Amino acid sequence: MYILAIESSCDDTSAAVLRDGVLLSNVTANQKVHEEYGGVVPELASRAHQQNIVPVVDAAIKRAGITKEELNAVAFTRGPGLMGSLLVGVSFAKGFARSLGIPMIDVNHLQGHVLAHFIKESEDDNDQPTFPFLCLLVSGGNSQIVKVNSYKDMEILGQTIDDAAGEAIDKCSKVMNLGYPGGPIIDKLARQGNPDAYEFAKPDIAGYDYSFSGLKTSFLYHLRDWIKDDPDFIEHNKEDLAASLEKTIVDILMKKLRKAVKDTGIKQVAVAGGVSANTGLRNAFRDHAKRYGWKIFIPKFSFTTDNAAMIGITGYFKYQDKDFATIDLPAYARVTV
Repeated sequence: MYILAIESSCDDTSAAVLRDGVLLSNVTANQKVHEEYGGVVPELASRAHQQNIVPVVDAAIKRAGITKEELNAVAFTRGPGLMGSLLVGVSFAKGFARSLGIPMIDVNHLQGHVLAHFIKESEDDNDQPTFPFLCLLVSGGNSQIVKVNSYKDMEILGQTIDDAAGEAIDKCSKVMNLGYPGGPIIDKLARQGNPDAYEFAKPDIAGYDYSFSGLKTSFLYHLRDWIKDDPDFIEHNKEDLAASLEKTIVDILMKKLRKAVKDTGIKQVAVAGGVSANTGLRNAFRDHAKRYGWKIFIPKFSFTTDNAAMIGITGYFKYQDKDFATIDLPAYARVTV
């Protein structure tokens, strides 16, 4: 059983093909046009998706070694994301599935990130979590602790009440004029810096919820004061600034996650989303596995960012239940898992 999956929620156009849940191909076209603007420009993103989607889908099918007539279903990201970007993928999926007379499967983008841990690259790939498990979902737009009871039963225990972790990293990088996207830049600089060089504000939020706006403000105000004394302060100290920022964010994330593990008693813990590519966060997960006896699941780097493989595996699970989409389902910009 072959599923074509399409992901177009932000600025990456991606298509994948899975056979019985095993990944055969995963093709992604990135958009460099946003770098000069310091962030994703929605209109430019949707136009680039229109240019990329046909060649990306064509490449995914060819690399899978099949023809489009062999496909049994089309899975697509319905939301959340940028509406213009989503509309390109949703519209293409509808037209493509209708032309082949095969069912469509709509997928929640955030659920896709969580279920990326179930992507199999070979038949004997069996390193997946068992239900229930906890997942720290961290990206540019979301920071959540999710209790995953099954592929279709996910409970949000806590989430950010303002900025997401990835958003805070990107904005602090922008303040330092380091470039976009900020995540990989901060990660690289942090490996060369002292994580204890500077202290920034850590929020005191009840329960499992997160807040990163205070950290962002603290970072900005500290920089403003330091630059008064040394106009070249950022250039002289960017490695230490990056390392200290990363440590602060990782500490905030892991403190709430430790509480969730302790309160639920669930020691199978996964991380997902774009920020899960961060070296400091990955190291913290490995450290907690040793210290607290967690069984951890860290995705491959290729499955941390937006990709169609995670949409495909989610679609595969829904296909088993014959949970198909109707042609009139619209895209949606905002929703939680």
